[in-house]
Amino acid sequence: MKYVYPCNIALDEMADREAYIVTFPDVYGATTGGWSWEEAIENAEDALVAALGAFYRQRGNIPVPSPVAEGQVPINVPVIPAAKLALNRSMRGQGVTQRVLAERLGLTADAVATLCNPDSYSHLSTIEKALRIVGCGLVVEESERLPSKHSSKQQSRSREALALG
Repeated sequence: MKYVYPCNIALDEMADREAYIVTFPDVYGATTGGWSWEEAIENAEDALVAALGAFYRQRGNIPVPSPVAEGQVPINVPVIPAAKLALNRSMRGQGVTQRVLAERLGLTADAVATLCNPDSYSHLSTIEKALRIVGCGLVVEESERLPSKHSSKQQSRSREALALG
């Protein structure tokens, strides 16, 4: 699965200078902004990861990204949080609990809770090992995205994670 979430970026009409508001239709609570378009894009990634972490901590299902519609901006989940989303999805799909994963990895329950939390740092090799245990792998793909509001020709490179079952 590709962990690329669409966001809406709108000019804040109430601000006394240039400002943008960012919302994610698929992820309740993922809202941020910026004093410039570039700052709004930069803050969007942080807000998305923080909100996905909140979903995890509240034991809710992590929202699945919808396709990016015209006028929306795609925001890639960074590799480590995306790998953790893939791990959570695979665990739920196979009915593997954190306790069972902890036993299989030889880690404590607290270490596995951190390993599964998209908003906490873990070493990628540990996440990959956990993914293998639940029968999945990770592929990192370089993709194009459009961070500039001014030109669709101005491209930047980004990395996104995909989980393979």
